[in-house]
Amino acid sequence: MAKTIFIVDDSATMLMSVKNNLEISGFTVVTAEDGVKALTKLKGAGFKPDLMITDINMPNMNGIELIRNTRTLPAFRFMPILVMTTENQQVKRDEAKKLGATGWLVKPVGGADLLKIIKQVLPGA
Repeated sequence: MAKTIFIVDDSATMLMSVKNNLEISGFTVVTAEDGVKALTKLKGAGFKPDLMITDINMPNMNGIELIRNTRTLPAFRFMPILVMTTENQQVKRDEAKKLGATGWLVKPVGGADLLKIIKQVLPGA
């Protein structure tokens, strides 16, 4: 069964690019445009992604808040969460890690590099 990856980013271009790359590699991909919509999907019945990739700078709810809120949901306490952002500040990185982010990628991330990292954090990918 294909692993499901949840991508959260306010950039339609980034969503489309990453989604296409991952679907070609055999993953099922679900997207959301911001943290509020992502959290709503996570709280919805029957949605249990294997991995979440989130941006940091988004409207309504940023990636840091999304990570904080996701980790309070029992079903997602141990789901790998990758941050993929243009942010490269160590303070933000440390905060995301403290709240439960599994890894941090600075955009742009090549398709092969992204797949390599996904395989490292998602067993059986």
